[in-house]
Amino acid sequence: MFSRAVLVWDLLDEDGAQLFLSPLRVPPPLVLPLPCRCVRLPAGIDLPSTSSVVVLHGDSGMAVCGTQAALEAWSAGLPAPWQNPTRDALAAFAQPVRSFQWADGEHWDCSARVRLMGILNVTPDSFSDGGQFVSTPAALAHAVAMAEEGAEIVDVGGESTRPAAVPVDPADEAARVVPLIAALKRACPRLRVSVDTRHASTAQRALDAGADMVNDVSALSDPAMAPLVARAGVPVVLMHMRGTPQTMQRETDYDDLLGELGGFLANRVKSAKEAGIAGDRILLDPGFGFGKSPRGNEEILLQLKALTSIRRPLLVGLSRKRFIGELTGVALAGERLAGSLAAAVAAAMAGASVVRIHDVRATREALAVASALRYRQFSGRGR
Repeated sequence: MFSRAVLVWDLLDEDGAQLFLSPLRVPPPLVLPLPCRCVRLPAGIDLPSTSSVVVLHGDSGMAVCGTQAALEAWSAGLPAPWQNPTRDALAAFAQPVRSFQWADGEHWDCSARVRLMGILNVTPDSFSDGGQFVSTPAALAHAVAMAEEGAEIVDVGGESTRPAAVPVDPADEAARVVPLIAALKRACPRLRVSVDTRHASTAQRALDAGADMVNDVSALSDPAMAPLVARAGVPVVLMHMRGTPQTMQRETDYDDLLGELGGFLANRVKSAKEAGIAGDRILLDPGFGFGKSPRGNEEILLQLKALTSIRRPLLVGLSRKRFIGELTGVALAGERLAGSLAAAVAAAMAGASVVRIHDVRATREALAVASALRYRQFSGRGR
């Protein structure tokens, strides 16, 4: 039942009531020490007895809650098979990874400053900017403008992955993105360029044209993708999506959304490493809007910090998403700036390392404030 990696969750503190994540369905209110952590364990384990933690029994297992220090001490008395996973999870949550490395050896530490990835879709049918940048000159001008506004990465995509999007032949996809990537690297040599593709053949041509990163919404589903990324030594983004863009919004019900999402990403990290991809080249994307309901997207954003226990940097793409429109009542994607900024700030404060966005300047200014506060929070300064 609990074959996935042990994850550590924060509890949701709402109006003074301590509520555990919904899959355990424990009755509130609970009186628990703050700040409080929670470890998920299967039912039937012989737990050590102590007054320093609280054990909750639910439909799918047990939740053991307490402070970080109390749980670390308590874990020493667990049965042997569960000691190391629990300790590892607690350590991962206490010391998340917010850095990664490029193929040329440059190291990016995102602890003090969230990095900005500008979105550039050279497609006729993307949900927000489809058709705006289908010509290379128009796309190049927009990419340069995003770089001038503060984007450190520009993510170039030639296939829409919006719900029900029609698949694009990899040859056509490459014809859209490769000339632009080459032109962009000539115009802005220091700018990092990512290719947004799930096809290894497109990724290969994009890397040959100068791309620095592969952003794969299918998390290496193409058998040739992992060996290619490993050989190139470039960073790769692995995203969670249930199904395909054509089917994903038919499959938005989960028994345990965060558990399934975290388990999937942890397993994809393991597979990537086994294929030869260095751990410091892997970033994770929870896949907002990809096989999730509006309520599910809210839950992921609320509990985003839990995914840092996988110990890989988080990249989030929230910009102009439909659930933001539903929360704000703004129907047109291009008019969802305020909601997108709020979501970006929330993700930054929860520990995201990179945000993928349309509106670069406004997001940069909002995250300048969030990053300053986050650095003080993470570093302990100002306490």
